[in-house]
Amino acid sequence: MFGIDTTVLAFVVLAGFSAGAVAYAFLFTRMSNEKQVGKRLETIKTAETDRSVVKASRDRVAEATKRRKSVQDSLKQLDEKQKSNDRNVKKPPLKALIRQAGMTVSIERFYIYSAVCGIVLTALAYMAGAPLLILPGALLAGALGLPRWFVAFRRGRRVKAFLAEFPNALDIIVRAVKSGLPLNDSIRLIANESPEPVKTEFRRIIDSQQMGMSIPDAAIRMAETMPCPEAGFFGIVIQIQSQAGGNLSEALGNLSRVLRDRKKMKAKVQALSMEAKASAVIIGALPFVVAFLVYLSSPNYIMPLFTTSTGHLIIGCSLVWMSIGIMVMRKMMNFDV
Repeated sequence: MFGIDTTVLAFVVLAGFSAGAVAYAFLFTRMSNEKQVGKRLETIKTAETDRSVVKASRDRVAEATKRRKSVQDSLKQLDEKQKSNDRNVKKPPLKALIRQAGMTVSIERFYIYSAVCGIVLTALAYMAGAPLLILPGALLAGALGLPRWFVAFRRGRRVKAFLAEFPNALDIIVRAVKSGLPLNDSIRLIANESPEPVKTEFRRIIDSQQMGMSIPDAAIRMAETMPCPEAGFFGIVIQIQSQAGGNLSEALGNLSRVLRDRKKMKAKVQALSMEAKASAVIIGALPFVVAFLVYLSSPNYIMPLFTTSTGHLIIGCSLVWMSIGIMVMRKMMNFDV
């Protein structure tokens, strides 16, 4: 019985091994084919992924190239506009000078004021006992020099006031843009709340926008009424951001930081040049001080300078040479930052 069970069991085991071997022989080829198909699919997926990565990288490079070209074209256009604006800033006509000074007087009225100023200065020189040769010079100085100097003085003071407040206005615009306000509302906020002359300049941008002009074009025109590089920088940043895109708040924040650094550099240069300026003032005032002391000690010795034609000629030549020396010293002490 035990022998029969062992024989049957061995037969069953052998039959199972035989069936498994036959099944493996039939299924081996199919399993091998499925494995190869799986490898091919994996290779295809990997290749598609690589192609997608390459395509995405190529698209990014193409987009960056396109954006770079757009920025370069924008910079070329802005450079041409800036050159034309620089010509108006360096040698502006009288009407532009009056507008940049924040004055509302017309050209005709300005000429009338200039003529009156020349006549008054000539009359004062005549009543002071000046020689007749000096009266035409006084007339020219009063009619042409003094009024234009006053306009230039008002213009420079207005630019200084603008530069003192302009970085704060940019910071307000940056915070407004970060909080979700559009750019036109941010500019309107500055036009309503900032002190002069920043308020007037931004009010011109709002008025130009209401007339149909875009904000970038109105911002780039700020340099026409505010003759300083900082106003041109603001217009260029707005123009580039409108054409090439980007983070406006970050760009204006960088501009504000640059303007503050420029202001610090100007103050540092002014502090370093104060010694030279003091020396120039002393050198320029020394002839007048010496002449006055000589007059107090020996009036008869110096009076021929004021009473004879030779003395007048010497005084004229001396004033010309002193003027040349003062202009040279002024050029040596003034630095553009």
